Amino acid sequence: MTARNADTSGLLERLLPSIVIAVFILGWELLVRWRGIAPIFLPSPSSIAEYLMRMIVDGSLGLNLGATLVRIFVGFGLAAVAGVTLGILMGMSRIVARVANPWIAALYPLPKVALIPLLVIWLGTGEAYKIVISAVTAFFPIVISSYAGIRQADRGLIKAAKDLGANRRQVQLKVVIPAAIPSIFAGLHLGMGVTIILVVAAEMIGGAGHLGMGNLLITAGQVMETEKVFASLVVLAVVGAVVIKSQQWIDRKVAPWMTVRDEY
Repeated sequence: MTARNADTSGLLERLLPSIVIAVFILGWELLVRWRGIAPIFLPSPSSIAEYLMRMIVDGSLGLNLGATLVRIFVGFGLAAVAGVTLGILMGMSRIVARVANPWIAALYPLPKVALIPLLVIWLGTGEAYKIVISAVTAFFPIVISSYAGIRQADRGLIKAAKDLGANRRQVQLKVVIPAAIPSIFAGLHLGMGVTIILVVAAEMIGGAGHLGMGNLLITAGQVMETEKVFASLVVLAVVGAVVIKSQQWIDRKVAPWMTVRDEY
């Protein structure tokens, strides 16, 4: 393959996602107009964009999105610190692992949505309830992935470090933890994904008058403003994509050795 062909192929590969999205939106617009589908059932992308601009101009989008992001990141931050710390301690201490394992095995499969009624009873529908559900949701994927990463560290590398005179602490800090970073980051990705879902769900049942994208969704749905519902969903999808891409960028900066380039 010549250099020119390779450049063309690379450009097409980079543009392909945008082309697919553009074709999908165009097809959606044409379908709605051709079939005359009522906006209450399926609004066109142009009407959704119009509602989105209204929400931006009147400030409702900024206020609700800001409230949701604060809850997501505060809860996720707490979960990340606690989950990574406990996961590393479990991987390095058999006693900690024996104590924590039964609790994690029992609580991790429990649907986190089922905790919402209890948290509402204990904490009300204010900020504490939403931040706690955010933290609890993200905690388990993070701690499990961190523990797995520590336990799966390459024994050959550990033995080599010991043979070179490294003590226990040096082996843990210089070999085991760096080897576990891919698993830790994988847990952080999973934790962020489920946190976004549960925070929005918690906001949807948090009661009227509260800020948040979940409340915006449920309020718009109750008055059958389907365009506003779709506009809110589009915003959440874009925010989710930006957050995931940002995490991937941080991964590459913190642990560049994790980057794998596929060549065919």
